[in-house]
Amino acid sequence: MKSKKSHKKNEDANNLSGFFAGLLLGGLAGAAAMLFLAPQSGEKTRRQIRRKGKDLREQATGVVDDTAAQVRTTAHQVTTSIHEQADTLQQQGQDVIDEGKERFATVVEAGKAAVNGS
Repeated sequence: MKSKKSHKKNEDANNLSGFFAGLLLGGLAGAAAMLFLAPQSGEKTRRQIRRKGKDLREQATGVVDDTAAQVRTTAHQVTTSIHEQADTLQQQGQDVIDEGKERFATVVEAGKAAVNGS
């Protein structure tokens, strides 16, 4: 059940990253179209391009930082889940070993009693 949840979280993170990438790409395309279609001087256009470039760089940095934080969070959740599952499996294995020891001890005691009783 946990693996389905982990898969769903990874899928959600991928969808969110794709959304932000699409948003950024759409913003870039819109800004480029606006700059090239606007009737203004070359110097003014160049200043506007520089300003928009800085704005878009800041937005892209924010998106990358947010995505990196989501990846770190998801990685931490997956690691925690794996550790919990490993602990559970280790405990189950120890329980099986302990049960086997108890059964073996019972058989050994019965064998000793049979040998001593003969």
